[in-house]
Amino acid sequence: MLKDLTIALDMMGGDYGPRSSIPAAVHAVNAHANLSLILCGNEDVISKELESLDSLSHPRLIIRHCSEIVTNACEPAIAVRSKKDSSMRVALDLVKSGEAQACVSSGNTGALFFMAHYVLKMLPGVKRAALISSVPTESQNPVYLLDLGANVHCDAQMLYQFGIMGSIVAGQALGCDNPRVSLLNIGAEDIKGHDDIKQAAQLMQQSPHINYIGYSEGSDIFSGKADVIVCEGFVGNVALKTCEGIAKLIMNKFTAALEKHLLYKCMAFILRPIIKKLYKRVNPDQYNGASLVGLRGIVVKSHGNASAKAFQAAIDEAVKEVERQLPDKIAAIFEKTHSKDTAVNQ
Repeated sequence: MLKDLTIALDMMGGDYGPRSSIPAAVHAVNAHANLSLILCGNEDVISKELESLDSLSHPRLIIRHCSEIVTNACEPAIAVRSKKDSSMRVALDLVKSGEAQACVSSGNTGALFFMAHYVLKMLPGVKRAALISSVPTESQNPVYLLDLGANVHCDAQMLYQFGIMGSIVAGQALGCDNPRVSLLNIGAEDIKGHDDIKQAAQLMQQSPHINYIGYSEGSDIFSGKADVIVCEGFVGNVALKTCEGIAKLIMNKFTAALEKHLLYKCMAFILRPIIKKLYKRVNPDQYNGASLVGLRGIVVKSHGNASAKAFQAAIDEAVKEVERQLPDKIAAIFEKTHSKDTAVNQ
């Protein structure tokens, strides 16, 4: 564990802005004794929210005033060019300067992606950054999905690199040396899928850095068959949001059914520990926080509609990645692959 951690938060992003990010920040510093947070946004708004929680004078909550906001309607290119004093940009600049070790934002995904690319730059050898997050499975461990929307279309080389980065993330998080990596496809047979997926499969099979186990179908995501599932951003984003929607539907239907009959209510009371454990396992809030991997810094994207609890989960994810020194781990592997490719070409 690192002695001191500093994370910059974009307080003005998302659907709820400081209403969810401020309570999350307060809970996060109380949960992590070595954590300081730089709260980037409108100072007056942030101060009022902190005051309502009796935390205005907290020594590890530092306000950094920003005069601009990147809204959900803002075009990414415009955000990069003209929103230099936005809460999102300032938070990223703090990571670049080294004043903060990570950034967390629930703001405009496209703007965050382009701005992070512009400010932090890519790690050497990495073609494109990708969004990665975990979802629960039937097994003890979750599965890590990427890309979740940073890149709508991906060529074979991008998918291959996502496999490497996903393997590093899962290996660090799960504590395993050889995570199982799979490609999401429309079938498990080798003949299925378009050319980019087939070429990516060949690259993964040949790589010493990937334990490739073949294709996965959509129904395999929750099976625990793989530790990492790689896909294009368009497919990944749809898959993730479908998973979250199904989880909410099941829990809502289950809760409604229990409330319809006195006998069911009694059964629910008896089974409450099991129900709470199940709800905790599938609750999307605890899996909030998709990491933008491949950059020269740590950036965690929270859902735009994240609650305070969900936003805190994103902060917790950033803390873990700082402690694991994730960009350094990725850079080391890509340095090896670059050296090998250079030797082959010579």
